[in-house]
Amino acid sequence: MSEVVEEQEKERSSWVIDTRPLRVLAYRRMWIGNGVSFFGFQFTAVAVPVQMYAVTHSSAWVGLLGVAGLVPLLIFGLWGGAAADVVDRRKLLLASSMLAWISTIGLLAQALFGLNSGWLLLALTAVQSAGFAVSSPTRQAIIPRIVPTALVPAANTLSYTTTTAGGVLGPLAAGLIFGIASTGAGVTVAYLVDAALFTISFWATWKLPSIPPIVHAEDEEKPSAGLRGITDGLKFLVTQPVLLLSFGVDIIAMVFAMPRALFPEVAADRFGGGSAVGWLYAAIAIGSVIAGLTSGWIGRLKRQGIALIVAVVGWGVAIGFSGFAHQLWLMVLLLAVAGAADLVSAVYRQSILQTFAPDRLRGRLQGVFIVVVGGGPRLGDLRAGATADLTGTTASWAGGGFVAAGLALVVATAFPALARYRPPAQTPDGANRRPTAPPATQNRSED
Repeated sequence: MSEVVEEQEKERSSWVIDTRPLRVLAYRRMWIGNGVSFFGFQFTAVAVPVQMYAVTHSSAWVGLLGVAGLVPLLIFGLWGGAAADVVDRRKLLLASSMLAWISTIGLLAQALFGLNSGWLLLALTAVQSAGFAVSSPTRQAIIPRIVPTALVPAANTLSYTTTTAGGVLGPLAAGLIFGIASTGAGVTVAYLVDAALFTISFWATWKLPSIPPIVHAEDEEKPSAGLRGITDGLKFLVTQPVLLLSFGVDIIAMVFAMPRALFPEVAADRFGGGSAVGWLYAAIAIGSVIAGLTSGWIGRLKRQGIALIVAVVGWGVAIGFSGFAHQLWLMVLLLAVAGAADLVSAVYRQSILQTFAPDRLRGRLQGVFIVVVGGGPRLGDLRAGATADLTGTTASWAGGGFVAAGLALVVATAFPALARYRPPAQTPDGANRRPTAPPATQNRSED
C-alpha cells in the first residue's frame, strides 16, 4: 500500500504529463482511436482551405468555410448534447461519426472528379460540421463516466495533447504532400488519408461499453432531446457565472485572434507557398503538444480561474506579435507559444465544466461547450478573411490578437467571478467534497 501511495504522490508532484487515466481500458481505447483519427482529419483541415483558395483566389471565400461549419454546429451541437443525455452515448457517437466520415468521402469524390466548386466545398464542410457537432459533446460527456472524477483534468490533458500532436504531424505531412505534388493531386491524397484513418475511430467507439443514461428517480423530470431538454441545460448554465465567463473569454480569443483563414494567403505571399502552409497549420499544435507533455502541474493548480485568464491573454499577445513576422521560423515559434497557452485554456475550461455539471445535464452543457469552442474559430475565420480583404493580412492578423488580449482583461476585471474560481476540494480518496454555501461570486456549485 505504501508503494502505491508513494507512486501516486510522485505522479502528482511531477511536471511530466499525468498518464494515470490510460490505466482505464475504455478510456485508453478511445484515446488511441481519437488520436489516430484526428491525425487523419488534419489532412482534410489543410486541404479544404487550400483547395478553396486555389479555386477562388480569395481569403474571404476561405473565411466562408467558417460560416458553413458554424450554422450546423449551432443547430446540431445543442441537439446532440441533449440527445447524449437521453440515449446510449456509445450508439450516438457511432452514428454521428459515420456522418462525418460520409462527408470526407464526398470531399474525396469531388477531388477525384475535379469539380472545383467553392459552393460544393461549403456544403460538404457543413455536413462534416453536423457530424462533429453531435460526436464531440457526446465524446466529452463519456469521459467522466469511464474515468474517476479526480482524473478528469488528466484525462482531458491527455486527450488534448494527443489530438494536438495529430495537429502537428497531420499539417506537416499535408504540407509535404503539397510541396511535392500539385494542388489537385495533393488534396486528393489528403482526403484519402483522412477517410482511411477514420476507421480507427470507429473501432475505438465500437469497443466502448454501453453508456446508457443514468436511471432517474420516479419523481424527477426525465431529460429530453427536444427543445425542453436544451432549455433545461441553458437554464442551468445562466445560473453559473463562472461557466458563462469561461465561455465568454474563449469566444473573444477565437473570434478576434484566430488567424487560420489567412494561412494559405500568407504562406503564398510571404513564404512562397509549398510546405510553408503545413508549418503554419501545425505551429499552434506544436506549442500545445509541448505544453501537454510538461503539464503535470495543471491538475495541482488551485487558482484555475486566474490561470485560464492568463492563458487567454497570452494567446492573444502571441498571436498579435506573430502577425508581424516575415520569417517562417519566427512566425511558427510565436504561433507555438500561442498554442501552449491555448492548451492550458482548453484543459481548464473543459475541466471546470465537467466538474460543475451533474451527469444528467452533462451532455447538454457539452453541447453548448462545443458550440462555443467550435463556433468561435469559425467566426474567427469569417472575421479574419473579411477584414483581410479590407485592411490586409497583417492588420487583420496582428490587430485581432491584441484586441482579444485587451478584451479578455476587461471582461476578467469587470466580472471577477472567474478570477476567484477554485476547483471543488477533494477528499483523500479523490472524490469531490460537497462545497458548503460558497459566496455567489465564487460560484462553486454542487456536483
